[in-house]
Amino acid sequence: MSPQFIKKGDKQYWPTIIALFFGSFVTFALLYCFQPLIPVFSHQYSISPSTASLSISMATGSLAIAMLLTPSLSDHFGRKSIMSVSILGSTICIAIIACIDNFYLILPLRILEGVFLAGYPAVAMTYIQEEFEPKIISLVMGIFISGNSVGGLLGRIIISTITDLSSWHLAVGTLAVLSLIISLWFYKNLPASRNFYPREFNPQDILSRFTANLKTGKLVCIYMIGFLIMGSFVALYNYVEYPLLAPPYSLSQTIVGFIFVIYLVGTFSSTFMGKLASLHGKFKILDLGLICMLAGVLISLCNPLALKILGIALFTFGFFGTHSIASSMVVQYSPVGKAQSSALYLLFYYAGSSFIGAWGGDFLIWRGWSGVVMLLSGAICLALIFSNALLLKNSHHHKHIHI
Repeated sequence: MSPQFIKKGDKQYWPTIIALFFGSFVTFALLYCFQPLIPVFSHQYSISPSTASLSISMATGSLAIAMLLTPSLSDHFGRKSIMSVSILGSTICIAIIACIDNFYLILPLRILEGVFLAGYPAVAMTYIQEEFEPKIISLVMGIFISGNSVGGLLGRIIISTITDLSSWHLAVGTLAVLSLIISLWFYKNLPASRNFYPREFNPQDILSRFTANLKTGKLVCIYMIGFLIMGSFVALYNYVEYPLLAPPYSLSQTIVGFIFVIYLVGTFSSTFMGKLASLHGKFKILDLGLICMLAGVLISLCNPLALKILGIALFTFGFFGTHSIASSMVVQYSPVGKAQSSALYLLFYYAGSSFIGAWGGDFLIWRGWSGVVMLLSGAICLALIFSNALLLKNSHHHKHIHI
């Protein structure tokens, strides 16, 4: 039986795209909404910046691990059911957090929330590949990914502004209500899969695919680049608020929340760097992205506020470009199990967010913002070493074929 694809102009086209965009919006709004609250938690609960950043790291860490299982669960239980449970479950977790006033009770709920959130990103991408007409998949994927940056951005702005006007409890509660409305709308409007056929859950087969990918040297280099760039990115946005809230800048929580508008640079940079990569080769542009990140983080040491923000923007531009090229290389180099290879990339990616994201707090206490810059510069230089090791492995492979 030939597959029934959703085409442009179909009755289901827009409701499906809007549902997927909103699902993506909720996932990333809920995952990163605590980032503007890290200085608030530090102050309110008298805890260190690195302890306060656990409100992000715990969620990204559990999400990374759970993401290894969710694609296989969706193969068995179906795409729509896993995605619906994912966004509704994480919404319930965030609603409970809004009612809690003990930082150490928030953390286990964030771990559970991360497990729920893992059911959306990879499964939604699979749903798009299966249900949409092949020639419009890249367009649909672009709209879906824009939901990530819009969700991450608006989630932070909503939280920052309402926290400034009232309290973080009301801010998180408002986001929970918005997410609940979207979750119910998503379940009602996303069409059930038409081209999905359940598969048996075979742990041994899945494990062998993971092992094959981890034995591929080129893939390990890409996984490590993912670990280092995402860790640096999250650490920068976790701790840049501390110098901006303090003298000489003394910016308000709302203004600092709007710093995240720089994220929109990423929406442009991923497509721009993708075009450059097709013209000049992925390896050159991967290095260019990393050099932009390094230059950006060093410029952020400058005292004038305009230069600091320019540095953050350049760093963000480099990050999104590097991430889009690295994630496309993952599928290209995986010997078997492309879904498992992507899941491993995301595992390393979010593990970097958890480890380097939390570790940056110790460097902030040790040397202030320049301490954080030292850590990030070291991580990006290490990523450049892995990038060049990848280039060497690739050229060696081509020489070998040529011989």
